[in-house]
Amino acid sequence: MAGTIQSLILTPPSIVTSPFPCRKTCCLFSRSLRINPPRRSISTLIISCKPSDEIHGSDLANGLNWTKPLMNFASNNFLPLALTSGVAFGLVNPTLGCLADKCNLSKFSTFGIFVVSGLTLRSDAIGAAVKAWPVGLFGLCSILFFTPYFSRIILLIPLQPQEFVTGLAIFCCMPTTLSSAVALTQLAGGNSALALAMTVLSNLLGILIIPFSISKFIAVGVGVYVPTAQLLKSLVLTLLVPLILGKVLRESSRGLANFVDHNRKLFSKINAVFLSLVPWMQVSRSRSLLMMVKPAAFIVAIGMGMLLHLGLLAFNALAIRSLSSISGGHKSIFSKKENAQAALLVASQKTLPVMVAVVQQLGSAFGESGLLVLPCVAAHLIQIVLDSFLANFWLRKELSSNTAKVA
Repeated sequence: MAGTIQSLILTPPSIVTSPFPCRKTCCLFSRSLRINPPRRSISTLIISCKPSDEIHGSDLANGLNWTKPLMNFASNNFLPLALTSGVAFGLVNPTLGCLADKCNLSKFSTFGIFVVSGLTLRSDAIGAAVKAWPVGLFGLCSILFFTPYFSRIILLIPLQPQEFVTGLAIFCCMPTTLSSAVALTQLAGGNSALALAMTVLSNLLGILIIPFSISKFIAVGVGVYVPTAQLLKSLVLTLLVPLILGKVLRESSRGLANFVDHNRKLFSKINAVFLSLVPWMQVSRSRSLLMMVKPAAFIVAIGMGMLLHLGLLAFNALAIRSLSSISGGHKSIFSKKENAQAALLVASQKTLPVMVAVVQQLGSAFGESGLLVLPCVAAHLIQIVLDSFLANFWLRKELSSNTAKVA
């Protein structure tokens, strides 16, 4: 047995001859080719198997991915972009704006603004704000009676052209914004029902009070007589009637109300387009005068608009804190965070559409309409930006406090 194993180990393997001698060489050559195969990833193999149309389509889709953030930004900031675009188009090419103004397109746009505003005004939540009626009453008094006094301070500022100062003074006499204050209150977690109630009532009552406020606070300071009765009649016809019309259409059709509620972003964009038409036409008409204005004067007017809103915020915050301490401290209805946030935001904002409609009805009584409106467009955008930061700060503070409580 041992000899057999030894013979197997020591005996060399026999060489088998093949009738095809080249076969061995070919095998060796093929093995040499398979020694270092090219390393291709699975994704590369999959891509190589795809049709060329599919590859080009995926490349095109990847190339269009950068447009999504841009579209989202445009959708979220549609109103500021629409207003600034209207002003820019009026400055670059005033021909179309002047033609639209001659065709009285501004009256159509104003009518459309307040019809859409009436369609989007929800009154079902107003009953929920009854418990906080003292806060709502303060908000209405601040919007319609207290904050118009800021116009007298603005009129003391020596700035040329005078229309910049007068426009901001008129802006102080306006009611609150039609949508942004309520939206920001809801974002911050405030009493949105109270904010909505103050918005509806201040805009309805403001149309009746604005002529007297302008006559008292601005016309005397500028030295211009304002026909109060005629202005009141014009505002009722151009603002109150379409607002009530839109509200009646909403309340008369439940289907229409549901459609509007489910497409509020669409209607807000329609309203923004209507609103942007007005400064576009007015800036187009006043382009020759605007080009004569020094950039430094416009920067000062923008700074005035920012200081105006900061002043309104400080005044309302101090008033709310004082009323809270007088009426019971921490147990007061003014000390509730939700009510205080709603009152502060709503009472500190001023609406641009009503201001534009008032300037249209006044004609050239206080100067060129384009010069009057332009600083107010900037002030309107500034107040929305500043209040959005404030609402975001409140929201983050609330989230951090909730996280701390859970921990």
